[in-house]
Amino acid sequence: MDATTKKALLLLKSLIFHYHGLDDEEREMLEHAASKIQGKEEMEWANNFISQDYLSAFERSREFLSKIFTKMSSSDRIKYLMEVWEETHKKGYVTEMETTAILTLSKDWHVEKEFLEAVKD
Repeated sequence: MDATTKKALLLLKSLIFHYHGLDDEEREMLEHAASKIQGKEEMEWANNFISQDYLSAFERSREFLSKIFTKMSSSDRIKYLMEVWEETHKKGYVTEMETTAILTLSKDWHVEKEFLEAVKD
Protein backbone atom coordinates (compact mmCIF):
# COMPACT_ATOMS: atom_id res chain seq x y z
CA MET A 1 0.00 0.00 0.00
CA ASP A 2 1.46 3.34 -1.01
CA ALA A 3 1.63 6.39 1.28
CA THR A 4 -1.31 8.15 -0.40
CA THR A 5 -3.57 5.14 0.06
CA LYS A 6 -2.46 4.84 3.69
CA LYS A 7 -3.28 8.52 4.23
CA ALA A 8 -6.70 8.08 2.66
CA LEU A 9 -7.56 4.96 4.65
CA LEU A 10 -6.40 6.42 7.94
CA LEU A 11 -8.11 9.74 7.24
CA LEU A 12 -11.33 7.84 6.55
CA LYS A 13 -11.12 5.98 9.85
CA SER A 14 -10.01 9.00 11.83
CA LEU A 15 -12.74 11.17 10.33
CA ILE A 16 -15.48 8.75 11.28
CA PHE A 17 -14.13 8.23 14.81
CA HIS A 18 -13.72 11.97 15.37
CA TYR A 19 -17.38 12.57 14.55
CA HIS A 20 -18.49 12.59 18.17
CA GLY A 21 -15.11 13.13 19.80
CA LEU A 22 -12.32 10.59 19.73
CA ASP A 23 -12.44 8.39 22.83
CA ASP A 24 -9.64 6.16 24.16
CA GLU A 25 -10.99 2.98 22.54
CA GLU A 26 -11.22 4.67 19.14
CA ARG A 27 -7.73 6.11 19.54
CA GLU A 28 -6.41 2.60 20.24
CA MET A 29 -8.24 1.26 17.18
CA LEU A 30 -6.68 3.98 15.01
CA GLU A 31 -3.21 3.31 16.42
CA HIS A 32 -3.66 -0.41 15.74
CA ALA A 33 -4.82 0.28 12.17
CA ALA A 34 -1.81 2.53 11.56
CA SER A 35 0.56 -0.02 13.02
CA LYS A 36 -0.97 -2.81 10.94
CA ILE A 37 -0.20 -0.98 7.67
CA GLN A 38 3.00 0.68 8.92
CA GLY A 39 1.36 4.08 8.66
CA LYS A 40 2.33 6.01 11.77
CA GLU A 41 3.33 9.11 9.79
CA GLU A 42 0.17 8.90 7.68
CA MET A 43 -1.92 8.65 10.86
CA GLU A 44 -0.28 11.78 12.23
CA TRP A 45 -1.00 13.50 8.90
CA ALA A 46 -4.67 12.44 9.05
CA ASN A 47 -5.14 13.66 12.60
CA ASN A 48 -3.44 16.96 11.77
CA PHE A 49 -5.66 17.31 8.69
CA ILE A 50 -8.76 16.97 10.85
CA SER A 51 -7.49 19.17 13.68
CA GLN A 52 -6.73 22.08 11.33
CA ASP A 53 -10.44 22.90 11.43
CA TYR A 54 -12.87 20.45 12.97
CA LEU A 55 -15.90 22.26 11.56
CA SER A 56 -14.78 21.88 7.94
CA ALA A 57 -13.00 18.53 8.39
CA PHE A 58 -15.73 16.43 6.83
CA GLU A 59 -16.08 18.54 3.68
CA ARG A 60 -12.32 18.87 3.25
CA SER A 61 -11.93 15.12 3.79
CA ARG A 62 -14.69 14.30 1.30
CA GLU A 63 -12.81 16.21 -1.37
CA PHE A 64 -9.46 14.56 -0.60
CA LEU A 65 -10.90 11.06 -0.18
CA SER A 66 -12.95 11.23 -3.39
CA LYS A 67 -9.81 12.00 -5.39
CA ILE A 68 -8.14 8.87 -4.01
CA PHE A 69 -10.95 6.36 -3.62
CA THR A 70 -12.71 6.96 -6.94
CA LYS A 71 -9.51 5.83 -8.68
CA MET A 72 -9.79 2.46 -6.89
CA SER A 73 -11.93 -0.43 -7.98
CA SER A 74 -15.49 -0.54 -6.65
CA SER A 75 -14.64 -3.64 -4.63
CA ASP A 76 -11.77 -1.82 -2.89
CA ARG A 77 -13.98 1.17 -2.12
CA ILE A 78 -16.58 -1.12 -0.58
CA LYS A 79 -13.89 -3.07 1.28
CA TYR A 80 -12.57 0.08 2.96
CA LEU A 81 -16.04 1.39 3.80
CA MET A 82 -16.96 -1.99 5.28
CA GLU A 83 -13.76 -2.01 7.30
CA VAL A 84 -14.71 1.31 8.89
CA TRP A 85 -18.33 0.21 9.31
CA GLU A 86 -17.27 -2.95 11.13
CA GLU A 87 -14.82 -1.07 13.33
CA THR A 88 -17.53 1.34 14.43
CA HIS A 89 -19.55 -1.69 15.54
CA LYS A 90 -16.61 -3.28 17.39
CA LYS A 91 -16.68 -0.45 19.89
CA GLY A 92 -20.24 -1.46 20.75
CA TYR A 93 -22.19 1.33 19.12
CA VAL A 94 -22.45 3.38 15.97
CA THR A 95 -23.89 6.86 15.98
CA GLU A 96 -26.33 8.28 13.48
CA MET A 97 -23.71 10.85 12.49
CA GLU A 98 -21.13 8.14 11.77
CA THR A 99 -23.65 6.17 9.72
CA THR A 100 -24.65 9.25 7.75
CA ALA A 101 -21.01 10.11 7.07
CA ILE A 102 -20.22 6.61 5.80
CA LEU A 103 -23.34 6.60 3.61
CA THR A 104 -22.45 10.02 2.21
CA LEU A 105 -18.98 8.79 1.31
CA SER A 106 -20.40 5.67 -0.33
CA LYS A 107 -22.58 7.93 -2.47
CA ASP A 108 -19.61 10.20 -3.30
CA TRP A 109 -17.66 7.15 -4.40
CA HIS A 110 -20.54 5.75 -6.50
CA VAL A 111 -20.89 2.54 -4.48
CA GLU A 112 -23.88 3.36 -2.27
CA LYS A 113 -26.06 0.50 -3.52
CA GLU A 114 -23.27 -2.06 -3.30
CA PHE A 115 -22.27 -0.84 0.17
CA LEU A 116 -25.84 -1.11 1.47
CA GLU A 117 -26.07 -4.64 0.07
CA ALA A 118 -22.82 -5.57 1.80
CA VAL A 119 -24.08 -4.14 5.10
CA LYS A 120 -27.26 -6.23 4.85
CA ASP A 121 -25.29 -9.47 4.45
